[in-house]
Amino acid sequence: MTGLTSTVRGVDSGVVFELAGRLDHHTAPEVRRTLADIPLTAGQLLIIDLSGLTFCDSSGIAAFVAARNHATAADATIAMAAVPAQVARVLRLIGLDRVLSAYPTAQAASEEWTRTAHRHRDHRQ
Repeated sequence: MTGLTSTVRGVDSGVVFELAGRLDHHTAPEVRRTLADIPLTAGQLLIIDLSGLTFCDSSGIAAFVAARNHATAADATIAMAAVPAQVARVLRLIGLDRVLSAYPTAQAASEEWTRTAHRHRDHRQ
């Protein structure tokens, strides 16, 4: 991917997909292909870490929607981490901030998922 690098890594809560560089019409198709290949299971968390993102156009926003759809199809949860201000603004303007939770870091997203999972487990007992 020219202008963009991505990394997929497992964490206790699920998977972190880190993006660094430019997410645009040239790089978004590869991001979507990579997302489709990330195995998710019910109850897991997919974290999209944007801490290294330097640019995002509408193709990138569409990739975030595809990521949400991928997580939803697997009965998993999605969270965004380290969302740059300009991307957060666009997400708010189009209403995606209502379905894509955002956290300051991937670790914060994972920790919140763990706390929530424990609360749900405790209520069932």
